Amino acid sequence: MRTWTIVAASFLTAVVGVRAAAQTTQTQTQIRMKTAAAQTGSEACSGCHSQIYQSYSKTVMAKASGLAADAPMTGEFNDNTSGVRYRVYQQDEHVWMNYERESEKFRGQDELLYFIGSGRKGRSYLFSVQGFLFETPINWYSQEGRWGMTPAYFEAREIPLNLPAFMDCMNCHSSGLQPPLPGTENKFTGPPFSHAGITCQRCHGAGERHRGTAPIIHSYTSNDSSTSNPSGSNSSGANSANANPSEARASSGTAPGADSSIVNPAKLPPDRRDAICMECHFEGTVAVNQPGKHLYQFQPGERLSDYVHYFLLSGNQPETARALSQVEALSLSECKRRSGDKMWCGSCHDPHAEPAAEKKTAYYRDKCLNCHGEQFAAKHHPDKPDCTQCHMPALPSRDVAHTESTDHRILRYPNTLPLPRLQVRGTEGAPLVSFPDKNAPLATTRDFALAWETLAQKNVEGAAHRAEQYLRKAVAERPDDPVLLAALGFAEQKHGSEKEARELYERALQIDPLASEAATDLGILEARSGNLRRAVELWQGAFKRAPYRSAIGMNLAMAFCAGGQKQVAKKYVQQVLEFNPDYLKGKRLLAHLGEEPVQCSP
Repeated sequence: MRTWTIVAASFLTAVVGVRAAAQTTQTQTQIRMKTAAAQTGSEACSGCHSQIYQSYSKTVMAKASGLAADAPMTGEFNDNTSGVRYRVYQQDEHVWMNYERESEKFRGQDELLYFIGSGRKGRSYLFSVQGFLFETPINWYSQEGRWGMTPAYFEAREIPLNLPAFMDCMNCHSSGLQPPLPGTENKFTGPPFSHAGITCQRCHGAGERHRGTAPIIHSYTSNDSSTSNPSGSNSSGANSANANPSEARASSGTAPGADSSIVNPAKLPPDRRDAICMECHFEGTVAVNQPGKHLYQFQPGERLSDYVHYFLLSGNQPETARALSQVEALSLSECKRRSGDKMWCGSCHDPHAEPAAEKKTAYYRDKCLNCHGEQFAAKHHPDKPDCTQCHMPALPSRDVAHTESTDHRILRYPNTLPLPRLQVRGTEGAPLVSFPDKNAPLATTRDFALAWETLAQKNVEGAAHRAEQYLRKAVAERPDDPVLLAALGFAEQKHGSEKEARELYERALQIDPLASEAATDLGILEARSGNLRRAVELWQGAFKRAPYRSAIGMNLAMAFCAGGQKQVAKKYVQQVLEFNPDYLKGKRLLAHLGEEPVQCSP
């Protein structure tokens, strides 16, 4: 969210209504999710694939999310930076997060509705305010067995309670994700997802017709014990450049003319096969959603590149492999480079089961020997059967970031090569490159414009200049793209070219009236020009769609205060504090509104 300050000095009239949306109770949520799970979740597959279902239900993917009451991590801790004491506790069938700062007698609590994370590395929780879903500012750190602030808030001096629950995060921890209400990022009328964890359908497709088709034979054999490892069937189709995705849905054993609507990833063309894993096991430096597309809309068997384009900054300044996502790390390995498309995640991992701790060494050794052979093993350190201990050492993720647990670069000599960074890599002027390389021809001017703009927002040196260059070209190519128009408008606004910025914002809002960024920034320009009525109209719409964006609410409060409408101003500050109760500027302004004479700034 871009923030600006304004000076308001005009009389305003407006009708302000602050109404809390009805909340979905925990009991209602439980009923809806359990009903949906029985109908379309993994449970729908359990009747015919009971062995796979039982083994998969124990995996971290199956346990990646759920109802908070089903997996409470109770405890408490003091955050020394903010002086706040947090406590997570369960009462009856409800889980609560309590927070208080004793020095100010400030306290509050929120009911935790969902958990995110299997708990192997860590776990976070989600709560709702007026139907808007947020992530808790605290995480459970499993490796240390303690609660602590989330990585983004280690230095926070206020209680950050307005972090939206991002769709991409929920997409990779849940199934049946529901889109938020139009114009919002995180408002839902019911449960945000239908199924806890990652269900069968996330890799195999919805399969509505498959469940009603006889015989039920698809890409696997009828023996569940042999279907639990898809990597064994990789050679029968995964390497064929001409493979038809529909052939991976209906096997030769399916009734003639029928489409089982079931995807076997191992039989897809390599790019579509790998896309199923890449959706959640790759981040890159920056990702750009394609026009009108969202990552959560992706379905198994489709091209991931139809939904999102990924980029990396070249010119690595190596640091640590802890920040590399699995897919990128594997792409750097000699094993992958020599094997090409033949090697994929399923070559070593069985998505339907996890080997027991005492069997892991033998399990993964067998995967290595599938290529390297027993003869090699007899000569290569026969006294050290654990291949991963040397060539894929564990990389603990203390901050519960989306990073690998082991070094998937599979180095011949570990810890001797520099380790690339993930967050912001490269020297000034380093180019953005597509990942994977084969997607380079798909990259558009729009992609590069928005990618560089994202890096500019992260203060990457030189990114703002490149973003502006690409934005001008992209707007010329796509004059009706509201995202591009708003981004270029902001660039013009930073240069002081207010006339050009206003025109770009107006064009963006004509195409997409719910474009909150354009509305907010245009409101700044209108306020500066003395048109407070228009500014307030723009801010009111944006604040209604994102009432947790404190800066917008504060602008409204200060504008109404300057117009002599103190009570209206108070209502806006109170709404700001409902979503962000420890916001110091909000608390100060509320206090000033009760003074005489009134002070209209925090």
